[in-house]
Amino acid sequence: MLLAGLSTGHKIGLGVVAIAFISFALASSFLAPRRRPDFPGKNGLSVFVIACFVLFAAMISAVEIFGSESEAKGAGEAATGKTVKVQEKEFKISLASKTVPAGRVTFVVENVGKIQHDLAIQGGKRTPLISGGQSAKLTATLKAGTYTLYCTVAGHRKLGMVTRLTVS
Repeated sequence: MLLAGLSTGHKIGLGVVAIAFISFALASSFLAPRRRPDFPGKNGLSVFVIACFVLFAAMISAVEIFGSESEAKGAGEAATGKTVKVQEKEFKISLASKTVPAGRVTFVVENVGKIQHDLAIQGGKRTPLISGGQSAKLTATLKAGTYTLYCTVAGHRKLGMVTRLTVS
């Protein structure tokens, strides 16, 4: 799963470091002892230990560097989406922003009331029921237009738990 998210350059970089690390491990485990039965020997032990630590540090660094670049790319993609904070209570829905750009929108819904509520997009997705003091997320890809957001709990929409969102 992780490999699917990496660019080709990242795969090659991790592959080269992994091959070097694995080659060293296999050579020092199987090949060197055949030629020199006392491998690494008294004098070579410190060099062998240092080489192990250097290669291990190189592998960890490669994973950290390539992983952070992938995370930065993912964060950039997430930044193109919009997050809208929503508060629900008896019997009102408050949006931090009533206008968002078209595309991926994540609603962070917090129930600041005492009874259960949910948030539904007219003709689309909805959150599960959210107890008082709890929160949930709802992510949808929205095209330009006006959307009605409401609570699906029986009678709540009629009591005022409805609002509109404009997507431009």
